[in-house]
Amino acid sequence: MARIPDAFIDDLLARSDIVEVIATRVPLKKQGREYAARCPFHDERSASFTVSPTKQFYHCFGCGAHGSAISFLMQYDRLEFLDAVEELARRVGVEVPRDTAQRNANPETRDLYAAMDAAAGFFRRQREANAKARAYIEARGIATEIVDRYDIGYAPGGFSALRDALGTDPQRLHLLERGGMFSKNDRGHVYDKFRDRLMFPIHDRRGRVIAFGGRVIDPEDSPKYLNSPETPLFHKGRELYGLWQARQANQKLERLIVVEGYMDVVALAQFGVSQAVATLGTATTSEHAELLFRSAADVFFCFDGDRAGRAAAWKALESVLPRMKDGRQALFLFLPDAEDPDSLIRKEGVDGFDARLRAATPLSEFFFNQLSSDVNLASLDGKARLAERCKPLLALIPDGAFGDLMRQRLGELTGISARAGAAPTAAPARSSRVAAGPTHKPSLVRTAITHLLQRPALALELAPPYRFASLRQPGIELLSELVLLIGERPDISTGSLLEHFEGREALPALQQLAVLDLPGEPANLRAEFLDAIAQLDRQVLQQRIEELQQRQRGEGLDTAETQELLELLRARIQH
Repeated sequence: MARIPDAFIDDLLARSDIVEVIATRVPLKKQGREYAARCPFHDERSASFTVSPTKQFYHCFGCGAHGSAISFLMQYDRLEFLDAVEELARRVGVEVPRDTAQRNANPETRDLYAAMDAAAGFFRRQREANAKARAYIEARGIATEIVDRYDIGYAPGGFSALRDALGTDPQRLHLLERGGMFSKNDRGHVYDKFRDRLMFPIHDRRGRVIAFGGRVIDPEDSPKYLNSPETPLFHKGRELYGLWQARQANQKLERLIVVEGYMDVVALAQFGVSQAVATLGTATTSEHAELLFRSAADVFFCFDGDRAGRAAAWKALESVLPRMKDGRQALFLFLPDAEDPDSLIRKEGVDGFDARLRAATPLSEFFFNQLSSDVNLASLDGKARLAERCKPLLALIPDGAFGDLMRQRLGELTGISARAGAAPTAAPARSSRVAAGPTHKPSLVRTAITHLLQRPALALELAPPYRFASLRQPGIELLSELVLLIGERPDISTGSLLEHFEGREALPALQQLAVLDLPGEPANLRAEFLDAIAQLDRQVLQQRIEELQQRQRGEGLDTAETQELLELLRARIQH
């Protein structure tokens, strides 16, 4: 698969003004050399979200959101990477490289999208013309506006209605088959997969039809729900029914409600609850969890209150735990017996349903209740058992206040910290680790890295080979990586540098260094950076002298090494 060249991304970001991009979506106020606002990615009372025009990146001191103009568009507008690049390219009047555009406009992929859209159009026309489908929709009380919003259709009975209407051309027949619209029997006969069903098109995050879900109209038919199989366009573990419509209906999604079926999503929308989505015949996956939290900070899982419902809820909990960053909430609403969201909202109305959501069980409560349900917390053995059950799961939670509070709660229940029993370990002496925020004077390595993060072009003033790279000091490996990266990508910005380290251990420290305020004129700051590098280079000379002197005291030096030591000693005097 082709990818957008790094050089194009760097040039695109250099041409863009991140302040302009963000200011069209978030009200910014000038504060010194930067801009500030209340963070658009989490609720807060004070302005902890900053945008730097010189560094061309944004950072929230509250929730940690950060990045370039591209990542902001991805987070705020909920765009895929390529869509965000194309949006930014349109703003500055440049074209995305041709090879990427060609990959994105692969003829067969493009035609497959067109075939799925044609199938949706066929089902829509059949729904409009079929009295049985219209009567069912009317009996369920679904308004025309909701039918149109979700593009609900109808697949006629019989085995070849879709095929006869759209599959007469061999190429279109092939595309419909690839899109999962047909089934094949043991004799190789191809027939329509969806027959006599209400049809729910499944849209991707760009609003394109990629699959379908079909619901029976006659109660005696089975299965009740039938979904498209996995196809080149559709992977059920990565998609959520109704998410595209929820985004269209809400300028900013404050919450998402995960329900089990298409009709639940539609019924809630009928009553004005436009934030419901459904998984597609599968348990909540890690990809679902990431997609949910990228779309909204609060996620409600709405399940039956029986054993199967609680098992599904636990699967969802396991998927969201590694994504429970501060500011996110996962809650669980367990429904009364014989009720689903459709029946419940019709019976209790929007106010009643909202009241149940407000009383939903927080993840923390469900977590400890579930794990301690068969444990006697009055005994030492029971407390030990609960602690052992909790520890591996709590380890999945990202660092932050939520994880700390969960471990604190375990301590309250058992008297044992989640970290108790583990041997104390010193911080690993990796050369890529940078200590952030010391009270003493920062090290030379930290000084150099800070300057590079804030003014990447400084690295271009260094000429290879980079002598400091051979130093055995914490942070040297990271400093060397930054210098090499900037050399390869001379237009790279602070935001892109941080995104390069996304998911790496060093990222939190780099973020802190990137947002430091370095007082002084650019010329003085340049001199400070070059002086730090010069001092590191001198330390390399001293490091080699000490190596040779130690060997001299031991096994001795050969002629070449003796000559090298003398030259190094003379060089040290000259410096």
